[in-house]
Amino acid sequence: MHIVIPHIYKNYITYSLREVIFLFGLVLAGSFFVSGKVHSQTLSSYERHYLSGKDASTAVEWDFMVDGGRRAGEWAKIPVPSNWELQGFGTYNYGHDHRNPERVLGKEKGYYRYAFDVPSAWEGFPVKLVFEGAMTDTEVKVNGKIAGEVFQGGFYRFSHEISSLLNFGQKNTLEVEVSKHSANGSVNRAEREADYWIFGGIYRPVYLEILPEIHFDRIAVNPQADGKFEAMILLNKELDGALLEVELFEIGKQKSIGSITSLTEGQEVIIDGEFFGIQSWNPESPYLYDAVFRLKSNDAIIFEKTERIGFRTVELREQDGIYVNGKRVVFKGVNRHSFHPKTGRALSDTNHLEDILLMKEMNMNAVRMSHYPPDERFLDLCDSLGLFVLNEVAGWQQGYDTEIGPKVIQATVWKDANHPSVIIWDHGNEGGWDFENEKWFHVHDIQKRPVIYPWLIRNGVDTHHYFRYNAGIQRLTHGQTPFFPTEFMHGLYDGGHGAGLADYWNDFMRNPVAAGGFLWVFADEAVVRTDRNGELDADGNHAPDGILGPFKEKEGSFYTIKNIWSPIQVLPFNMNRGFDGNLSIENGYIYSSLTGCRLSWSLHAVPDFEQTLELSKGELYLPDIQPGERKRIKLPLGDAFEEADFLKVTAYDWKGNELYSWSWAVSDVEEFAVRFLDSSVESMGMSEFTEDDGRLIVQTGTMVYQFDLLDGQLKSVEKNGKVFPFKNGPVPVGVDSSVEQVEWEIDEEGSIIIRSTYTSFPKTSFWKVYSDGSLYFESEGPLLNGQELDYLGLSFDLPEEKIQGVKWIGNGPYRVWRNRLKGAEFGLWEKAYNNTITGYSYDKLVYPEFKGYHANLFAVLLETEEGNIQVVSESPGTYLKLYNPENPPHATAGVIPAMPSGDITFLHQISPIGNKFAGPETMGPSGNRIRAVSHAGDHPFGIKLWFDFK
Repeated sequence: MHIVIPHIYKNYITYSLREVIFLFGLVLAGSFFVSGKVHSQTLSSYERHYLSGKDASTAVEWDFMVDGGRRAGEWAKIPVPSNWELQGFGTYNYGHDHRNPERVLGKEKGYYRYAFDVPSAWEGFPVKLVFEGAMTDTEVKVNGKIAGEVFQGGFYRFSHEISSLLNFGQKNTLEVEVSKHSANGSVNRAEREADYWIFGGIYRPVYLEILPEIHFDRIAVNPQADGKFEAMILLNKELDGALLEVELFEIGKQKSIGSITSLTEGQEVIIDGEFFGIQSWNPESPYLYDAVFRLKSNDAIIFEKTERIGFRTVELREQDGIYVNGKRVVFKGVNRHSFHPKTGRALSDTNHLEDILLMKEMNMNAVRMSHYPPDERFLDLCDSLGLFVLNEVAGWQQGYDTEIGPKVIQATVWKDANHPSVIIWDHGNEGGWDFENEKWFHVHDIQKRPVIYPWLIRNGVDTHHYFRYNAGIQRLTHGQTPFFPTEFMHGLYDGGHGAGLADYWNDFMRNPVAAGGFLWVFADEAVVRTDRNGELDADGNHAPDGILGPFKEKEGSFYTIKNIWSPIQVLPFNMNRGFDGNLSIENGYIYSSLTGCRLSWSLHAVPDFEQTLELSKGELYLPDIQPGERKRIKLPLGDAFEEADFLKVTAYDWKGNELYSWSWAVSDVEEFAVRFLDSSVESMGMSEFTEDDGRLIVQTGTMVYQFDLLDGQLKSVEKNGKVFPFKNGPVPVGVDSSVEQVEWEIDEEGSIIIRSTYTSFPKTSFWKVYSDGSLYFESEGPLLNGQELDYLGLSFDLPEEKIQGVKWIGNGPYRVWRNRLKGAEFGLWEKAYNNTITGYSYDKLVYPEFKGYHANLFAVLLETEEGNIQVVSESPGTYLKLYNPENPPHATAGVIPAMPSGDITFLHQISPIGNKFAGPETMGPSGNRIRAVSHAGDHPFGIKLWFDFK
């Protein structure tokens, strides 16, 4: 039975994770012909028998002992695959611990034993024992005898032919000794002294391969986008005069597309030909085929094995770019560790699928394996769901020597070369290489993929890491060499990733040789410490660099990336009551027309803080807009548009997957305020007022306000004897400014007006207490010249312990920074108070974070113990700050943004945030300080606010 993974992808958002995993499991079972028995002496197909679980979720218990750290010397049970630290054994270490004298560097060895049956029917057949990954030096014994040489390297498949060691029809004993650190110094430098958690154990599956006497040791394919096909088959023995046949099938269909044949001569056989009518593979249409390889003699099948393949062509064109199937690729990618907090590097199919679906949800088309090759299941999913893969041989910042390097390169290429998703080999990372070893990629890879050196300009590409905006002489955005930084926007806590991405991306795309880039990193690598009662540990600031939290919690940058990298873009326009429904749509795909993609739209009113009313909706299918092309489309909005507060538009691809949802305020802020404010309140009569000890006390009906006549601040609000905690403002923030004079008066309507003038910003402001008890505030707009500012606004106090939650009408639900405004959309939002410290407070991560900046404020309801405080804005472009986010104790300077004092702040401008290595000023124009400009006679927008205390 065959299940078509591309068909799963067509509905990947609507399938449950469990359903997709179940279907994927069937695919793998069908592809590998997994079996525990050989049914006759005429075995001709590939069979696999698992001794461990197939993944971390199906682990099998083996006997185990570790010789150091926790539970040393104690024989117990351990699941295989797993990392022993997560099972309560040995010592937790981060890769930097080797240079930290205060840390114990665990160099324990683990000893495994497992008894398994070997049927009599297997006698006479070659049997291979295969390990997909063990950390790191691994010695294997079968029935007390050494199975082969010790394998060194923790991220690679290795095997031993063990037929001569087996007792057929009896129980057999497998003994494995795994050394957490290698006897080879270059392995330790490449793998163990790295910027990630280092674990011990058999963490990937272990299985037996039962094979005919003559079989394939390797199949290497090179299927081209035009249908041309080449393969190299390595036989385990020389065989002349047999027939090698390759027959191609569409997955799930029995009808043959065609076949090619060749006679064997010697041990290595080359077969080539052409298949007609095939569809090429790319991430947007990840079309796969089953290629059945048969070795025949006298029309009898000696051996048969199926490879799942995709037809695609990879080229590196000098001073041009990376081309796949003749199209220049722009990578929208991320770095991904193979990691889960509870299981370390031992992963399940569910883990792999979840990661890929989240990448696809962010509109990514590529992933870099950092900093080692992944599980085979992950690449199977990249093939079927559609992601370009940069596959990496380990070497964090130091490389393997010329003894180990060739072995692990061969292991990587032999395991992963047939995956169409793998289009580039990374030879280590940031210095983790020996150039002498590069030749082995070319020896083993018949596709001759590009080999790159992440961080170098070499082999025709520029992959430099963590450069400053506008950097480079004859390189990066100023060069002619295709560039795609394999790491950039180094996230830490809430910094990087989305912050600055719009600036970088716009800069990249101005250069025709730009090839995109890879964000660092996908998820926080915080591990469950079984030695600390389950505490999550990211080793200070070494590992909390993710777009997602350790359990895949979505941080604000998730939605910024989703917006910027959406392959369907709505180009900027000015929304107002004069909007005629016309939108300019741009196609950002590489291969696909927008034919079959659609937009849904809806118009909404927001009558209060309790509900959003949908006034009308519709959808339309997009025309044939080719990649890189723009066309105008018209939304038939109708009469409901005149009553709407905002318009929402969602783009869907041809498979029905949501790409992004935008929303724009239709009402201008003043129009909205007039309608939203409760105009039914009648006058409570004349206001009463008294002056007492420098304060003006104003009473109107049930409301009592106190103002300081020295600084013009609101000092107290009381209603029906209840005191609200909102007070001590406005206080100018962002510039040095003090109050020069405060005056008050009664106007002809009986309202009380308190006016203030300042030395700087704002030049003037006033409070107005109306006879109905409502309170209005207005300040003059910024009239500054020549000053460089981080932020600018007016603050008030509202003690944090008093706040319970907030509802607001504006952009949300996530907070924003000046260099991360995309990803927050207009609507009615709410959230309860939380003190989430992004990337740090793992025991209580609640998203969206409560604290921080919020854009495009129309109205806000502050929920306090004493009652609700409603604030309605009449000022376009106003920002709201709800308290200052706490800085984690391990924050670097780049992710400690300048923040205004005060609890609740209304602002003209907000501050940006940097990344792990540098401040926001290095990340593009939106990270720079704002230079104020003004001229006599300017009349900029001020801050206009209506207060109502419920």
